[in-house]
Order: sequence, then structure tokens, then C-alpha cells
Amino acid sequence: MIVDLPDLDASRELAQRIAADLRSGDVVALSGGLGAGKTTLAREIIAGMGHEGEVPSPSFAIIEVYDPPAVRLPLVHADFYRLEHPSEADEIGLDDYRQGAALLAEWPENAGGFAHEAACLSIRLESTENGRQAIVSAGRDWLERGSWT
Repeated sequence: MIVDLPDLDASRELAQRIAADLRSGDVVALSGGLGAGKTTLAREIIAGMGHEGEVPSPSFAIIEVYDPPAVRLPLVHADFYRLEHPSEADEIGLDDYRQGAALLAEWPENAGGFAHEAACLSIRLESTENGRQAIVSAGRDWLERGSWT
């Protein structure tokens, strides 16, 4: 599925759709080059989950955690840009963070990727002449929800 994102409102609309369908155990894997809009989309998803206020980029901390009641379910926002090897995701305890939570993963390929997981919604953001577009690939769990085909 390709979703055109000509402006922030279109990105916000996609984020709202994702936030509405997001469940514990899900992964939203956000890939694309520097400045592609990964963090912007992640922030909009977090807002769609009920968070009010600032959403810092996890570029240096690598992981930011959001717990209820600030969001409707536990949420982990990770930016794996600085990882040099997928084993570093294990070293920071990613599996522990993920237990009972949904994961928003920027630069997922640096953590070994998540597309093989049934609960992964992979989104590649690319620049176009009219803004950006999201190339969305849904895992089996997302496909069963009906709106990601």
C-alpha cells in the first residue's frame, strides 16, 4: 500500500489510523533516509495514543518509554540509528522493554529488522515531488485487522 503524504495533516491522518489499530506486541518499523519524516510520524502516533506534550527524539537515549495513563497502552519509541550491530539491541534490553508494549522502531534495520514478525507494520518513507509517501507493508496480524491491505 502506498500512502501519499503531501503535508503534515496527511501524516497526522496516517498516524491516527496506526494509533487506532496499535496493540500490545505490535511493531511499527519506520525506515527511510535522514530527514524522511520517521520521527515526525512517530510523534504523531504517540500523540494519537493520547500523549500530550513534548515527545523527545530518542536518537541519543535510543529508547523512550511511554506508560498509561499518558498513552492508552505501554509504548516504546526506539531510534536505532546509532547501533552498529543488531546485537546491541539485545545489550540494551530491547526484549524486556517490548514485553506488554507496542514498539515504534526508527532505523529498524540497525536492530536486525522486524518485518519477519506477524505483528509488524513496516513503513518506508520516501521523498516525492509532492512531499513524501509512505510505502506500507503489513504483517499478518495487521492484515487481519482489515484496513491494511
